[in-house]
Amino acid sequence: MAFDGLLEDPVIQKYLHDLVGPRGMPVAAAPPDGEVTDEELSETLDLELNDVRRALFILYENDLAEYRRVRDEDSGWLTYLWTFHYENIPDNLEEEMFRLADALEQRLEYESEHQFYLCEGCSLRFEFEEAMEFGFECPECGTQLESMENTGMVEATEQRLAEIREELNIESEVEA
Repeated sequence: MAFDGLLEDPVIQKYLHDLVGPRGMPVAAAPPDGEVTDEELSETLDLELNDVRRALFILYENDLAEYRRVRDEDSGWLTYLWTFHYENIPDNLEEEMFRLADALEQRLEYESEHQFYLCEGCSLRFEFEEAMEFGFECPECGTQLESMENTGMVEATEQRLAEIREELNIESEVEA
């Protein structure tokens, strides 16, 4: 399977980069057709073998690569033959978006249900109960804590959550 068109997508490039990091990106960005050994990839890409193996195992953990072991009958050494499965990327990205939607829902609930106080000097934020325990003074610098308006954060979270829900074609719990 050729992955050329898929790998030109900047979203997929960022996803792969976030998974394997800059040192593993040459491995992720150049998946060969068919099976390949980690040693072959290391040599072809002029990378350290450990960096290649790390990237391969991250791809494996994310269902984007698989391997089969072959034992050399003479030496007993195991050789790992790797195959890439980037056709799984769209499903992985969708799962990530569902996780992000869940996290945003939790954050929205937290931000909506709490009142916050801010130390403008230290930029520390406290829930009302914490602020009350500290006598509305910053425990770091002693500055008076100010009531913090988080409406902007709540609105931005709601907007981002609505965009993700629309993209995933799911209704919000409020609308359902």
